[in-house]
Formats: sequence, structure tokens, C-alpha cells
Amino acid sequence: MAIEIGQAAPDFSLRDTEKNIVTLSEQRGKSVLLLFFPLAFTGTCTKELCMTRDSMSAYNNMNTTVYGISVDSLFSLGKYKEEQNFNFTLLSDFNKKVSGDYGCLYEHFFNDMDGVAKRSAFVIDAAGLIQYAEVLEDAREIPDFDAIKKCLEQINS
Repeated sequence: MAIEIGQAAPDFSLRDTEKNIVTLSEQRGKSVLLLFFPLAFTGTCTKELCMTRDSMSAYNNMNTTVYGISVDSLFSLGKYKEEQNFNFTLLSDFNKKVSGDYGCLYEHFFNDMDGVAKRSAFVIDAAGLIQYAEVLEDAREIPDFDAIKKCLEQINS
């Protein structure tokens, strides 16, 4: 099911790289940017997340919490975060439920890897409503970060 602008963001609880549980509904009162990505340690994913890392001051200035989500284990995500010096939280959707709830799960991916998250971006406002949704079918593409930042500026002004 595709996520629609204006709908309530599907709630979830996922573990971060420190083994803490992060629950989306507990983030109410600030904007949230969810970035689903296929696989840690791959070229396009690293490029996307490094761009995010390098823009964190802008997201912080817009009172926005950023979460990167993939189906990788929290242990591999921890190593990935450490190696790339990511300054935002990575969450493990190892059981693939949240990626499915957000309509961004490849049934079939490269080299017979089934159930990998599609590269996607969702902006959720302080009330928990979806304000931006972008699900990319081509994993080599990167979300439109200019449009994401414009959306965040609008909902946080």
C-alpha cells in the first residue's frame, strides 16, 4: 500500500545500533525524516547517507530528527555508522515489517536478494502526519533532498 500525503505515519518500534528501541510515535512534537536504504556498505547508500551526515546542521536547525532504516542487522549498521561517522540514528528493520508498512520493500532485488528496502524518503510533521513521500524504484537514484528540505522548511516555519 502506498503512503499518501496527509495520512498518519505508520507507527513502529525498531532497534538502533546501540540496541535501544526507538518508537516513531514518541517523536511527536518535532519533524522526522525517515530514509529507507537498501543495504549498508554499498556505493549509492553510502553516498546518500554521507550527504545526509554532511547536512545535519540544516536538519537540526529545522528541528528535524533523521533516521536511516535498512533491513541490515543492528550489528552491521553499527559498524557502518562507525566507519562513516554518521551523526544520526540508524535503525534495523531486520524483520522487514516497517519497510512493508511504508510500501518500500522490493519483492525481488539484485542477485536474488528478496525483501530489501527501496530507497525512500518520508517527512513526518510534528503531529505525526506524512508531508512528503518518495519511493524510488531504481536503487541507483537518490531522494530529492532539495524538495525534502523545502518541505521541512514549510512545515517548520
